[in-house]
Amino acid sequence: MKLYEKIKSGGVYFIAEMSANHAGDINNALGIVRAAKEAGADCVKVQTYTADTMTLDCDLDYFKVKGGLWDGYTLYKLYKEAGMPWEWQKKIKDEAEKWGLDFLSTPFDATSVDYLEYIGIEMYKIASYELTDIPLLKYVAQKGKPMLLSTGMGDKGEIAKAVDTVRACGNERIVLLKCTSEYPADFADMNLAVIPQMAADFSVPVGFSDHSMGGEAAAAAVALGVCVIEKHFCLSRAIKNPDSAFSMEPQEFADMAAAVNLAVLARGQGTYQPTPREIEARWCRRSIFASRDILEGEVFTGENIRVIRPSYGIAPAFYEEILGKKCAKAVKFGMPLQWENVEK
Repeated sequence: MKLYEKIKSGGVYFIAEMSANHAGDINNALGIVRAAKEAGADCVKVQTYTADTMTLDCDLDYFKVKGGLWDGYTLYKLYKEAGMPWEWQKKIKDEAEKWGLDFLSTPFDATSVDYLEYIGIEMYKIASYELTDIPLLKYVAQKGKPMLLSTGMGDKGEIAKAVDTVRACGNERIVLLKCTSEYPADFADMNLAVIPQMAADFSVPVGFSDHSMGGEAAAAAVALGVCVIEKHFCLSRAIKNPDSAFSMEPQEFADMAAAVNLAVLARGQGTYQPTPREIEARWCRRSIFASRDILEGEVFTGENIRVIRPSYGIAPAFYEEILGKKCAKAVKFGMPLQWENVEK
């Protein structure tokens, strides 16, 4: 599993979330695995549920989606259309492993956890909507495997309850994912500034489950310290399904991954130490030079010495100290002033 290797190395772990982008065709699902590998993903993720494990087949108003991409659906109809047959998932896992990718899934009830244990999953993702499902969190945590907890819609108390629940089961391998549960997410609602605080408050690595369009938010999140980026991934948005409208195509994912990796380089280690190339460039800093010939015994003034580039003379910090002192050793025009030239 590459997750902790990437975190320890200071890199970013990329998850390509398949979700409903299989569009009911296993060939799409297997194609997504191959495309995700080529686009720079470390992991391909699916979701393990059926419409019946998610909700009731009921047309009452409680169950209807109002507004957004899925306006007019009942929850049951949405999950029926978006769900993936469980018998595909072992094939997808095998395909991922063949291409050197990790395989991850989001379970939504105990039966899906049992199935994922049966096919040998190595880590779990908890969806934002299940952050407060304490029985599910306990059941997954007891498996003792790494857990990514998405925090969309969660306030600090709810996140704390989820983390405490997992830890109470003896499972410390937790990664929180900053998330905004909007599809697609509005940049103004993303509140990425909380990422460093989240890491400090809960003493866990923090990643970013990104539902926005494009890669800009992902690059910004990396600058704030995230170690995981999860993005919805499709072969093409022309293959219509409930998630296609806010999913990344392969080239977009590759471009995002490249931008994020550059952001990791730019983020650095949080040190004030200048780089070797910066140290080399110090020659062009300012220092004190003779702006005309200065005879021995002559007083240093603003007329005969100046603070200019480059830095081969006495540092500018001593300019005012030197003014009014006598020249101990003659200095030619254009020569850097040295302490041997200044009367003690």
